[in-house]
Amino acid sequence: MPSPTYPLSHYVSNNSGLLFGCMNLGGGWNHNPVSAADLRQAHQVIDAALEAGICVFDHADIYTFGKAEQVFGQVLQQRPELREQISLQSKCGIRFADTNTPQRYDFSAAWIQQSVDNILARLQTEQLDILLLHRPDPLMQPEEVADIFARLQQAGKVKHFGVSNMQQHQIALLQDAMPTPLVVNQLELSLSHLAWLDEGTTAGCSGETGVNFSSGTIEYCRRNKVQLQAWGSLSQGLFSGADISNQPHAVQATAELVAQLAAEYQLSKEAIVLGWLMRHPAQIQPVIGTTNLQRIKACAEATKLQLSREHWYALYLAARGKALQ
Repeated sequence: MPSPTYPLSHYVSNNSGLLFGCMNLGGGWNHNPVSAADLRQAHQVIDAALEAGICVFDHADIYTFGKAEQVFGQVLQQRPELREQISLQSKCGIRFADTNTPQRYDFSAAWIQQSVDNILARLQTEQLDILLLHRPDPLMQPEEVADIFARLQQAGKVKHFGVSNMQQHQIALLQDAMPTPLVVNQLELSLSHLAWLDEGTTAGCSGETGVNFSSGTIEYCRRNKVQLQAWGSLSQGLFSGADISNQPHAVQATAELVAQLAAEYQLSKEAIVLGWLMRHPAQIQPVIGTTNLQRIKACAEATKLQLSREHWYALYLAARGKALQ
């Protein structure tokens, strides 16, 4: 049986409730070397995040083909004192296709071990605060994963473990094999990706179309104190400044409402979009990935917002594009 679970704050300090996603660091998705400009950008972005109270940095071994972790590691090499101020989270399990093998997800012990060693080398650190499994592997053997997790923990390479993009039954299957709790599930949650809400809200409504999110995942995570993190939380700026002239009416109406509420609350549009997620009682922590320094500051304003129930529902209905039954 797993040991008692606690909120993520028991394991990792996160002052703002936001995480900084490092997917856009290190240059583009190419094999060009990390440049001096990439390193300057990483320094600036990390400083902007810390000034905004964001101290958890979310990586994955595949981001910009490893260069995101590499450039972050160069920053830590130049400023080792930063490591005590931040928490590092990374993911593994996605493998790209190559000449002789297809794209696949790999939760084998050998691949997880190799991935963690490479992540630590790129980040130039001795330990990850949290390691997440990136995408569900249908060939996962829970006992094998639990064993390699235990060995990584005993070796001091990873403090805590979590998952990403998993539904409740997959988490429970893995958790049953582990003596320590899974502390995170990172999912796509946003105003433009509402299946996580619609799955429960529309239960029993014959007029609703089916959605594929896996009913009960949010509730499972709440009951078991698995911290929900939201990737794609800003919907790539869809409601906070992107060109939406060719978007559906629901998107345009939601963007207009976001702008109205930003003016009413005297906060940024980004704060409204993120604050809508953070208003949910699951205490969702959005992951932001912008490298625009002013936008990082704008996102941090979400911590000042407490949306009313009426405004929360107004945003939900606008984004749905139709009323509830």
